[in-house]
Amino acid sequence: MTKPEISFEFFPPQTLEASFRLWDTVQTLAPLGPRFVSVTYGAGGTTRELTRDAVATLHKSSGLPVAAHLTCVDASRDETLGIAEEFAAAGVTDIVALRGDPPKGQDRFTPHPDGFATSVELIAALAQTGKFKIRVGAYPDIHPEASDAQADIDWLKAKLDAGADEALTQFFFEAETFFRFRDACAKAGIDKPIVPGILPIENWTGARKFAKRCGARVPGWVEDAFEKAIRDDRHDLLATALCTELCSDLIEGGVDKLHFYTLNRPELTRDVCFALGITPKVDLQHVA
Repeated sequence: MTKPEISFEFFPPQTLEASFRLWDTVQTLAPLGPRFVSVTYGAGGTTRELTRDAVATLHKSSGLPVAAHLTCVDASRDETLGIAEEFAAAGVTDIVALRGDPPKGQDRFTPHPDGFATSVELIAALAQTGKFKIRVGAYPDIHPEASDAQADIDWLKAKLDAGADEALTQFFFEAETFFRFRDACAKAGIDKPIVPGILPIENWTGARKFAKRCGARVPGWVEDAFEKAIRDDRHDLLATALCTELCSDLIEGGVDKLHFYTLNRPELTRDVCFALGITPKVDLQHVA
C-alpha cells in the first residue's frame, strides 16, 4: 500500500494545561513528517489572538510548515487582511480560509458591516496579495446551510476559481462518501486537489454531536458498532480499526494525501499512521 502524505489540525490552547497538551501533541506527531499542520479559529472568531500566538510559536519552535485558519467572522476587511499580513510577516504564508461559524448564541452567519460577506470574497482578497497558499473547506456530506449536494460543489468551485489552491474536506465515515464527492467535483470541472479530512474518534458521544452539527451523515452500522464497543470496553480498539480501514480504503481508491483532525489528542492519530506504515522520520545526522 502506498504511503500517503499527511497533515494535522490542532486548535489553539486557552489554558496553561491546554498549552502543554498542544506541545505534547506536536512532539508526538511531528516525527511523522507532516507536509503541514494547521491551527483553527474558534467559533465566532473567539480565539483570534490565541490562534495568532499559537501559529507564531509553532512556526518558530517546531520547524513544521504551519497553516493558519482565517475567517470572516466579526472583523472588518482591513482587520482580517491585517491579521493575514501579521501571519506573513511572521513567515507563515499558508492560510486555511473559511467563512467561519456564527458567534455563540447566533443561528446564522451575519457579515460584519465592513467585512467579507463570504469566504469567496476573503479568498479573492488573499489571492490578490500573491503572498499565500490558500486552502479551503469542502463538504462530502451536504453542509447544513446548503440546499443540496450540487450547491456544495458549485460553492467549492467558486472558492477554487477565486484563487484557492487546495480543499480539505469535512470528516466522513465511509470512503464511498468521499469517492462520490470527488467524482462529482471532477464532473463539475474541479481539477485542484481535494484532501479527505479524517477524524480519529477519541470519544464517540462527542464525535456524534460534532457530526450532527456539521452535517456529516452517521451510518447506522457505525452507530451500532460503537454502542457495542462501549459496552464491551473496546472503544479505542474499534476507533483505531475503523479509522485505519477508512484510510486504507481511501488510499486504495487513489487518495495520496490525508488531513487528520487531531483534537489535540495525538495517540489515536499516531496509531492509525503507524498502521498505515507512516513511521517517524530518522534524522541521519543524529544517528551514530
